[in-house]
Amino acid sequence: AMIEALLANGHAYEAEGNVYFDVRSFPRYGALSGNTLSELEAGASGRVEERSEKRHPADFALWKRDPKHLMQWDSPFGRGFPGWHIECSAMSRRYLGDSLDIHTGGPDNKFPHHECEIAQSESVTGKPFVRHWIHCGWIEIGGEKMSKGAGALFTIPELLEKGYTGADLRLY
Repeated sequence: AMIEALLANGHAYEAEGNVYFDVRSFPRYGALSGNTLSELEAGASGRVEERSEKRHPADFALWKRDPKHLMQWDSPFGRGFPGWHIECSAMSRRYLGDSLDIHTGGPDNKFPHHECEIAQSESVTGKPFVRHWIHCGWIEIGGEKMSKGAGALFTIPELLEKGYTGADLRLY
């Protein structure tokens, strides 16, 4: 429904079976992180995917087609799957409403993820998406960010098995 609304109000477009958010349609894109469209280049830091069908390199996917992707659904835009940013905005809106009082996350989510959430959510609702942003540091293990992808991760049951209590974990 959010993607359909973005298409209808001119904030999104279809290209080669994908649906993209047009970042130039949202003048405040980059305000949270301090990024400007003129500074964003395709492929920079792996954060902006270079795709020839995009109108601007920073345009981000709302709906993707990839026959090799594990999870796919039929939609008005064809068979595919939602982009990460729209998943979060749709869930936030459904369960928490059009505007959130507080949104948290690590500093690595400020751009592009939180910028994209702001742009697409506010372009649908016309309301502020978040009143207060809190970007905190992340948990480190041996001086490195705790990350499932890097194999540096402890689950709660593992930490409890090591002797930590629930109170310890809440405090940490």
